[in-house]
Amino acid sequence: MPEKSSLGEPKRPKRPRGRARLLEGKCIACGALCQAECPADAIEMNDRGEPIIILENCIGCKKCVKVCPASALEMFFTPEEEAVLAELARLGFAKEAPEKEGPVPKVDQSYRGVWVFVEQQNGRAAAVSWELLGAGAKLAADLEVDLCAYVLGHEIGHLADEAFAYGAKKVYLVDDPILKNYRTEPYLKASSDLIRKYKPEVVLMGATGLGRDLAGAVATDLHTGLTADCTGLAIDKAGRLLEQTRPAFGGNIMATILTERHRPQMATVRPHVMPKPEPVSGARGAVVVEPLDMSEDDIRVKVLEVREDEGAANRVDIAGAEVLVSGGRGMQGPENYRLLQELADVLGGTVASSRAAVDAGWMPYERQVGQTGKTVRPKIYIACGISGAIQHLVGMQDADLIIAINRDKDAPIFEVAHFGLVGDLFQIVPLLTKRFREMAGKPSDSGNEKG
Repeated sequence: MPEKSSLGEPKRPKRPRGRARLLEGKCIACGALCQAECPADAIEMNDRGEPIIILENCIGCKKCVKVCPASALEMFFTPEEEAVLAELARLGFAKEAPEKEGPVPKVDQSYRGVWVFVEQQNGRAAAVSWELLGAGAKLAADLEVDLCAYVLGHEIGHLADEAFAYGAKKVYLVDDPILKNYRTEPYLKASSDLIRKYKPEVVLMGATGLGRDLAGAVATDLHTGLTADCTGLAIDKAGRLLEQTRPAFGGNIMATILTERHRPQMATVRPHVMPKPEPVSGARGAVVVEPLDMSEDDIRVKVLEVREDEGAANRVDIAGAEVLVSGGRGMQGPENYRLLQELADVLGGTVASSRAAVDAGWMPYERQVGQTGKTVRPKIYIACGISGAIQHLVGMQDADLIIAINRDKDAPIFEVAHFGLVGDLFQIVPLLTKRFREMAGKPSDSGNEKG
């Protein structure tokens, strides 16, 4: 007989919480999100990056189940707990009380237009701005709205003409001495004022140091969403929604994110992810000049002096290279990158690397290609001894021509390569170098190459 309460009614049994368990074959080794979320130290990770549930520690909080991107975890109940659940169902307590949700805010339909922030320094625009205008043109066409640019700075009127050349139909300018050097406060003020007044539905910025700082501040000030480091942008025409695609959970999956309830929809995109359009000479459009409603006294941060980075001139910018010869773990050591440098020299290219080589200390971080390095878009990308983890692929898969060299015929790099060479890179690379030298009419260095 079930117990009764003091009022003579059936006493509700305590609802069992269950325990978490892993579903076989579904874990994607996302980077131990479940372990990080567990408040009871009930999860350990095996060598494959899969969770091991310590049942005696599990408190049934479901946090690991909710955070898993692959739905690889579930809650299970013992036969005794199943019996308690059955009794709860018989007594009418089968389900937990649903959480009350507040009213869904309506989207402000007055927002229209696609805007691109033209990032500039000393009057020179960042190339990513023009790449975004190219991507924004397709979005604007799908939404049937104008493509616009907005520029902040001092003495930057000439950038309006450049923006027109790259496809903008209208340019919003805020030209003020306060904006000469980037500071978050005045750039945030100018951006938010423009967006509140003219209400664009999509705002795109480059995922540079400046762009990341400004985009986050603007999105917070406007109480809207922001998707960072996007690799793809598209429009859901039915809902006028910006589909923002980016790598997620350590690059193991690609997530498409929507900002359904707030406007504008904001996204940042890394340099060289989007193709740069060809400029149209003589293109014209409308220029809207707005004042900056701010004085120097309103700004807490002051620029006392601007110093150029002395080492910047000696750094290699792999993002701008047209030919990249990249090495990974298969290079086996830093001394072997000499082979890649010889091949790069013949092709007029630059040596790059995967994250594994940087982590091993073989190459500097500035040479790293991938999600946590740089996104590149060269005409030729030669991958030597790189297996092709998704984190690396998202950084180079848009190269015009990809040549992969790896002794593992099943390496993922071959799935994106246009040409694949299966074999020992220490034999193949010198042969390629020798052949390219012959084609270029240059004398071969027989001491370094094997015939």
